[in-house]
Amino acid sequence: MASSVRPRRSVLYMPGSNARALEKAKTLAADGLILDLEDAVAPDAKAVARQQVTDAVKAGGYGARELIIRVNGLDTPWGRDDLAAAAAAGPDAILIPKVESAAMVAEAEALISAAPARTTLWVMMETPRGILRAEEIAGASKRLTTLVLGTSDLAKDTHAHHTPLRLPFLYSLSVCVLAARANNLTVLDGVYLDLKDAEGFMAACRQGLELGFDGKTLIHPDQVAGANEVFAPTEGQVAQARKIVAAYEAAEAEGKGVVVVDGRLVEKLHVVEAQRQIALADAIAAMA
Repeated sequence: MASSVRPRRSVLYMPGSNARALEKAKTLAADGLILDLEDAVAPDAKAVARQQVTDAVKAGGYGARELIIRVNGLDTPWGRDDLAAAAAAGPDAILIPKVESAAMVAEAEALISAAPARTTLWVMMETPRGILRAEEIAGASKRLTTLVLGTSDLAKDTHAHHTPLRLPFLYSLSVCVLAARANNLTVLDGVYLDLKDAEGFMAACRQGLELGFDGKTLIHPDQVAGANEVFAPTEGQVAQARKIVAAYEAAEAEGKGVVVVDGRLVEKLHVVEAQRQIALADAIAAMA
């Protein structure tokens, strides 16, 4: 399923068992909220969290924020009940953890067949086998719109270290970006764990942008503003993009084959990127 232009600069995990957090989320400037039933919820709180999250989605009040329910894996005692409840609640998306094959995507898709057509599938890319099958997974379903990197689990499974340049993760990050782009999907970077290191967080956001990610998943509201800043086109970029599009359209109308803007040759690929930045900027402005 080709995803429309929708800002996903900042997508914040919110614990489904915390009713106050679910209410506070209505006031945060995050583009998306992952209402979590998995890692953030203790086993004895799973049922309560499921009810609270589905009630919150049905009640609404989150404005333009995208609502995503992350369910427990299908190999857990809670996964199937989570999927059934999430499908009935009808969020914007349902996030499946630890996806490792196209078959896992197909099984999840079948189990949410009763969900509204607008409810899409997101998948966590967070295991070695999942990374190695990124291309297969990304093309597995028309309902699938987004790949989400889970770098914490990936570090655990690969015995890799979290370093400032994230060199141990570059292959995993890049192959997921490639798989997403090949299938017209959104792709979101993993979380940054050190809440005291604002400079490191911003550096990780900038690196994610440079690698091609659409946004970053977050673990604390204090990270929202930084992600929103980095993953949005600047005023200067948008102004230049509009200039490129206008010059190209004018040249086409005059039958000219060559377009030069500020001394640089402009080709169709530059126009496509300019149009993407304009559409993203307009979508961000519409959320304000």
